[in-house]
Amino acid sequence: MSTFTARNTLAGWVVFALALATYLLTLEPTASFWDCGEFIACSYKLLVPHPPGAPTFLILGRLLSLLSFGNRAHVAPLINALSGLSSAFTVLFLFWIITRMARKLLLARAEFETETPEPTSLQTWLILGAGAVGALSFAFSDSFWFNAVEGEVYAMSSLCTAAVVWIMLKWEERADEPDAEKWLILIAYVIGLSIGVHLLNLLAVPALALIYYYRRHPQPTVLGGVITLAVSLVIVGSVLVGIIPGLPTLAGSFEVFFVNSLGLPFDAGLIIFLGLFVGLIWLGFRQSFQRRSQLLNTSMLCFVFILIGYSTYLIVPIRAAFKPTINQNDPSNVLSFVSYLKREQYGSRPLLYGPQYNAQPDHYEDGTPRYRREGGKYVEILPRAQEPGYADADKMLLPRIYSSEPIQLQEYAKWVPDLQVDSRHPSSSPRPTMAQNLGFLLRYQLGHMFWRYFGWNYIGRESDIQQAGVLTPFGPGASSLPSRIGGSFAHNNFFAIPLILGLIGLFGQLRRRGHDALTVGLLFLLTGMAIIIYLNQPPSEPRERDYTFTGATFAFAIWIGLGVIGLAQALQQVLRNNQLRTAAAILLGLVSPAILVAQGWDDHDRSGRYASVDAARNLLNSCAPNAILFTNGDNDTFPLWYAQEVEGRRTDVRVIVLTYLNTDWYIQQMKRPSYASAPLPFSMGEQAYAQGNNDLLPFMPNAAVDSLDLKQFIGLVGQNSPLLRYTDGTYSTSTFPTPNFYLKVDTTAVKRLGLVPADRQNQLVSELRWSMGKRAIEKKNLAILDIIATNNWRRPIYFSSTVNPADYMNLQPYFQLEGLAYRLLPLQDPGYASTGEEGYVEPNLNYQRLLRTFAYRGLRDHAIYYDENSLRFPSYYRDKFARLANTYLAQGNRAKAHEVADYCLQVMPPDTIPYDSFSPLLAPALAAGGERARANVLLDTTLREATQAINYYAARPDGALFDYPRNLNLLQVQNVYRSAAQLGDTTRAQRALAVLQPYLRGPRPAEE
Repeated sequence: MSTFTARNTLAGWVVFALALATYLLTLEPTASFWDCGEFIACSYKLLVPHPPGAPTFLILGRLLSLLSFGNRAHVAPLINALSGLSSAFTVLFLFWIITRMARKLLLARAEFETETPEPTSLQTWLILGAGAVGALSFAFSDSFWFNAVEGEVYAMSSLCTAAVVWIMLKWEERADEPDAEKWLILIAYVIGLSIGVHLLNLLAVPALALIYYYRRHPQPTVLGGVITLAVSLVIVGSVLVGIIPGLPTLAGSFEVFFVNSLGLPFDAGLIIFLGLFVGLIWLGFRQSFQRRSQLLNTSMLCFVFILIGYSTYLIVPIRAAFKPTINQNDPSNVLSFVSYLKREQYGSRPLLYGPQYNAQPDHYEDGTPRYRREGGKYVEILPRAQEPGYADADKMLLPRIYSSEPIQLQEYAKWVPDLQVDSRHPSSSPRPTMAQNLGFLLRYQLGHMFWRYFGWNYIGRESDIQQAGVLTPFGPGASSLPSRIGGSFAHNNFFAIPLILGLIGLFGQLRRRGHDALTVGLLFLLTGMAIIIYLNQPPSEPRERDYTFTGATFAFAIWIGLGVIGLAQALQQVLRNNQLRTAAAILLGLVSPAILVAQGWDDHDRSGRYASVDAARNLLNSCAPNAILFTNGDNDTFPLWYAQEVEGRRTDVRVIVLTYLNTDWYIQQMKRPSYASAPLPFSMGEQAYAQGNNDLLPFMPNAAVDSLDLKQFIGLVGQNSPLLRYTDGTYSTSTFPTPNFYLKVDTTAVKRLGLVPADRQNQLVSELRWSMGKRAIEKKNLAILDIIATNNWRRPIYFSSTVNPADYMNLQPYFQLEGLAYRLLPLQDPGYASTGEEGYVEPNLNYQRLLRTFAYRGLRDHAIYYDENSLRFPSYYRDKFARLANTYLAQGNRAKAHEVADYCLQVMPPDTIPYDSFSPLLAPALAAGGERARANVLLDTTLREATQAINYYAARPDGALFDYPRNLNLLQVQNVYRSAAQLGDTTRAQRALAVLQPYLRGPRPAEE
């Protein structure tokens, strides 16, 4: 081993150790928000997560979780550590990639020279310094660090990308050796494994192809490069379409044919397909030997090793067949497995050619057939889902403005000012022009959703508020910004140092190693802007998507490292001493990772943060035993799955995800027991909930029907009764003739079940009456109504307080607030009609939940960082504390009201959890307890901070992007007005009213 190789190896592992130590020190000790709770739970028990799954990640996560030795508290940090370990290895490979390219840049006398001499000692230090600067800059970059400390797939996806690039450079170095092709076969295996993590790794293939072409052709041509790229794109397409869904689709066709047409037993077609497929592979190898074709043999080996890596996906149908508790899409046979791989439940977006937003379907086509096993055959599940078809006149090239959802249409107008769109009647709006499409692509998709994220990593980040911009060296100082922005841990200014260093490296590589620069540039483009074209993102996303583009920041980090060599060359005229120049270049380069880690440590340090899992535990503990709990989406559900599956908490509570309740597979899953939870009480059968049947029940008014008995209605829908059926020849569905529903209550049975608190005896009703409105009833709402009608109050039914109010179906008059959830009871809230506040507050029960049962770990530690997303549940807590405190006040119990408010501000002090929309509502309780000065400080602080934020957003040219935080600030001011008026504080009420005045519609609030 040469001296340089030994030092390069040692330095790489030192950089690896620094990165790994950083990630382990800042690791989240439990499940984060978004998909992490699902992935940790599915890794721990090898369950089936959302399509298309990540079996490679799950298997490795499962192996690592075994190190917990039965201690469930260690499962989450171990699986999170898998991301940290993957990220550290990514940094290691990046270091060696940079040192390889730096060595060629520094020592090669000709661009296509592959054999470089052994570097001198000073050159070695410069090369290693370049590797360290680039690798550590990427290690401490915003998006990559974020992925490294949570149990998600993106860190491992980055590792796969880094690994294949490094392996390709190893092949380049050894391409003339007899067994050099083993490196290409290893790349194929890693690509196969990466399919079971994330598909982003495939985008590195064209860059690898260029490395191959330039190594094999010392005198490359433009035409040769174009052909190489074309071939590489064919390879990507073959894997993306031919192997991943193509082979299972073909196997499914064999299975249906041999079972249905030839009468063979189930799985016979699959076995025949596998036999033929293995035979074809054998023939391919036989041909390679007979023809003595190394190319064919290597290609066959690469194909087989991709399949070996891809075989981790076999775990999906195997585990699904056992009907586990998390079994998304139920891909238990080859036919449903294909649907799972294709992500059919998410629909599709037009990419290169398709309809624009005001296109109207002129026909409907049958969707993909779905089958069930019945009577020895595959029987198609009817009716098929209908997919709209559009005339060519309604289609255009590169359709970017395509969504017809009202919210998205309003957002389009913010990015394309000359777009005339009516969100209520999109079909009557003018068709977008190609200029408008390209304008949206450039301004939003490329500018806002790529370059903004790139700037976050290597220029600076304004804050953690969604839509936050890039903080440039010339941006406003923190003191001149609202505290929620300027005082945010995520207010990071890197003074564009990493960007400048990367540009130096880019131009230096372009000048001396142009083809290497082209390779890195292609990797940057394909893992950045090409993803933008492919994703075709709409203008409104539930969260920031910067984690998608870490491949581009990885590629740019190569140039950051090479910038050290550019600095050394630039310093030649200033520093003649070689040693001093080398040291100066390395030290100047190290400023990049130094400023990244210094600015980014506090907002990436998640140690001690338990907000997500505590929120899940608290929501579960809001429910009575054996409850049914309807939840909203990812952050409302996945932490609950983690708490139940990993920690084993409250497995008696059946968590129902409302978005999944629109699918038949999920309803069937809910009909099975789960741990301590019995099957859900559905009365309608499988056919009533089959996909394509009762997906939407339109309102078809019938003047003869004034109101509907819920149980009778469910019975008629379940029987497919012609009384409710509408058919137009090709389309048939059940309907509802009136929006008015009622459910009779057996009051004697309800009292016997002990559901009526002593102080609510007079609120018991003999029937529930409500209006469903005139919008179509979705399948999820039909399922909820079925559960309510069939349950007969035997199991407690709850809705999470974070659920979209539209899914409450106007049942709020019968809600009782219990912690973080609303319980449906046959008791009518007397105050709902006048206040509109959801859920009757039962004081003793909520006191027990909020002050004695719930956990608030870390919320009083001001050193822990809580981003915008993490602050949402503390805001919900404060809302419930305020409602409880004000209920005690209304009862005249000042001492209890003060105790509740004081406890709330103790466990969530404002120096950790800033005052939010509901904080002002605690002021009356503080004043009632003799702390009027403290109440005044709370109101003044809230009003001042909210006013600063409102004015800041109003002054920004892109202020329209911040409607959500601005509306929260306006709610803060409104609640300041409400509390000040309640306290008789006219001065503060008038100050709040003055802030609200420009935004008021209709009459001014009544002054109390």
